[in-house]
Amino acid sequence: MGVPVAGLGGTAADAAGLEVLVRLLAGRGVVVLSGAGLSTESGIPDYRGETGSRRRGVPMTYQEFTGSEAARRRYWARSHVGWRTIAGAEPNAGHRAVEQLRRSGHVSAVITQNVDGLHRAAGTRGAVELHGGLHRVVCLACRRTGSREELDRRLEELNGGFRAGAARVNPDGDAELSQELVDGFRVAPCAACGGVLKPDVVFFGESVPRPRVQRCYELVDAAQALVVLGSSLTVLSGLRFVRHAARAGTPVAIVNQGATRGDELAAARVGLPLGAVLTEAARRVRAG
Repeated sequence: MGVPVAGLGGTAADAAGLEVLVRLLAGRGVVVLSGAGLSTESGIPDYRGETGSRRRGVPMTYQEFTGSEAARRRYWARSHVGWRTIAGAEPNAGHRAVEQLRRSGHVSAVITQNVDGLHRAAGTRGAVELHGGLHRVVCLACRRTGSREELDRRLEELNGGFRAGAARVNPDGDAELSQELVDGFRVAPCAACGGVLKPDVVFFGESVPRPRVQRCYELVDAAQALVVLGSSLTVLSGLRFVRHAARAGTPVAIVNQGATRGDELAAARVGLPLGAVLTEAARRVRAG
């Protein structure tokens, strides 16, 4: 039988997990590792959570993007539509609670697997964006970076108010479009050198820059605890930091609706909606 957890319902394990989470946060020096599940309450679906949906197609790989003009046209057409969903999203209660805990000194650092920029929008300017950010683009030739908003304006001009209607959008801003719409899309080159533009995010088949990974390991090494928010830890990119913390004896707490690959390493698990759980945890920490 479930017992109430901050008015959310839940199980006895959720209640116990929340108590441990609050104790870890109260001890300060906590590093947060966030995933797509934290952003679902902002209207951005995740891949595997209870409120998300699995991607129907295979994600674009780095090798496919760099090796095929047709693949780049497909990516930018779909992303041009999906970007509007990402750009229009606002931080939710979970992002705001994390920032509140950071400002109070209880959270020492934030590492996010998300590319949606919502931690930054909530005020967490120093968050390490492990997989980059959709708000930037980079030229593969001259390596200049630029604003995605500026590129969006250029794509609008090239494609005459391209509209696709309602489209299913994935967490990386990839919208599912018909081949007919994709075939007629025009791609914008780098304004500086005419080279190929790529979103400043890590594609499948591409490695996270080594200095960024090392920075994350350093943050985890300095942490008193690691708290995972909204990640199934399915890919090694995030799971490695949980394993690293566990090997060092650093306690790990996981707040996620659904099982994760790190559950057996966690000192606490809470399987309830993140916004409400984090708001309640922040309230309890403030109350001492």
